[in-house]
Amino acid sequence: MSTVEKWLQDPDIRQEYEATKKEFLLSELFFALMEKDHKSVRQLAKEAGISPSVIQNIRAGKQEDIKLTNFISIAEACGYHLELVSDRSKRRIPLHPTIP
Repeated sequence: MSTVEKWLQDPDIRQEYEATKKEFLLSELFFALMEKDHKSVRQLAKEAGISPSVIQNIRAGKQEDIKLTNFISIAEACGYHLELVSDRSKRRIPLHPTIP
């Protein structure tokens, strides 16, 4: 059993985790993207065109809400392009106007 799994066995910790799971997952996503590309907070912020404090707050789980434009900029700085996909029509809509 991993340390996290042991940690989540505590009901109080699990309740807090469930309440903040989305922020935690977003923070983990950014950690993974940055680690994969070997990017520092400052480097990612520069490439995404946003403040290093915004990146740091997201990584630390302190950012309760993130602007979609910031999320798209961070993803693109890490080499990803986001799009919406319709379940019904399977239509794909890029979230950045310059992507065909």
